[in-house]
Amino acid sequence: MTKYTFLIIYLFCLIEIIQASVGDEQPLYNNCVDECVQVSCPAPLSYSLRLFKWSCSENCRYICMQAATDKAIEEGLPVYQYYGKWPFYRCLGIQEPASVLFSIGNGLVHAYYFRQIQKQVPSNYFFKGFMLLYTVIGMNAWLWSTIFHSRDTKFTELMDYFSAGLLVLYSLYYAILRVYRLKSSIIIQTLGVLFICVFIVHVGYLIIVTFDYVYNMYANVIVGGCQIAVWVGWFLVQNIKQTSARLYAHLAVISGVGVSLAMCLELFDFPPLWRVFDAHSLWHLSTILLSVVWYKFLIRDTQHETNTKSYTAMKLLPI
Repeated sequence: MTKYTFLIIYLFCLIEIIQASVGDEQPLYNNCVDECVQVSCPAPLSYSLRLFKWSCSENCRYICMQAATDKAIEEGLPVYQYYGKWPFYRCLGIQEPASVLFSIGNGLVHAYYFRQIQKQVPSNYFFKGFMLLYTVIGMNAWLWSTIFHSRDTKFTELMDYFSAGLLVLYSLYYAILRVYRLKSSIIIQTLGVLFICVFIVHVGYLIIVTFDYVYNMYANVIVGGCQIAVWVGWFLVQNIKQTSARLYAHLAVISGVGVSLAMCLELFDFPPLWRVFDAHSLWHLSTILLSVVWYKFLIRDTQHETNTKSYTAMKLLPI
């Protein structure tokens, strides 16, 4: 990815940050919130709102946000973000129902293939433990995505970002192990420690120094790009050498490149359709199918590897 691409992404992020402050700075909105708090707070909230830790003042913000959005649409004015969020219709206290639903869908894919890998992959296959660990890290990432989109707090935001970053980093780790067929326990452990250190430094910087959204995005894009490059390189080698793996190698590329293309939705963010589906939620929807493609690749790759004459049973990770 060129420096100009990074510049474009940065400018889009800057535009989103600027636009995010527009809605909650409107006098109409702020007057509505002040009046609502004075008249309604403190007031008993429904069980669903209390379950997701909504306060009376936050509920006033939601009510006034929807009222201001109704008025904007009625008058043909732009729909703005409030505190960095689009004005979604909540459901039973859940802030972003579509993103929550699709996050659950992604988590279920990882859970399903955890069982499939256990059943279909031989217990002595040297990458089985790493594959199962991938599904666990994936389930963790989508669990926190579900929690974060259910209720946006600083803690749930951090856990969502860190869990997603861990999944991206581990994906690169697995790609290196598989593509280069690393079987030396010393090399694998050393590489693993190196990746863990990178993750700890990354998280430490975001927590202790500053939570830089642009830096975090760059870090994930770079690591994700490296992972895709590894798989694309492997795919090209299989086709150039006309190996039997070329029959399914394209699945890894489709999955990796597909996720990257789906992420472009983030660059062209738009007000949520029917106040439910925004670009981010549609990205989560697309990754459900792409995750299935990825796991189909893993299963076929395992079948190919274990059926080759050079296959040697070897278990490296005790899972």
